[in-house]
Amino acid sequence: MKWTEVQEIAIQLSDTHPNVDPTQVNFVDLMNWVMALPEFDDDPKHCGERVLEAIQQAWIDEAA
Repeated sequence: MKWTEVQEIAIQLSDTHPNVDPTQVNFVDLMNWVMALPEFDDDPKHCGERVLEAIQQAWIDEAA
């Protein structure tokens, strides 16, 4: 899984952290949690604020 797979990352974060409110997650934790996902395999340098914002929004939508 790569940084560009925002929707799949959001689904996996929702499954991995079911009791977490995604609106309360800071970007440092979010990035670390994404990189800790079992299927994730991408360079941390390819991640930026816009990518994290997109992941967070997709996770919020998934949790709703």
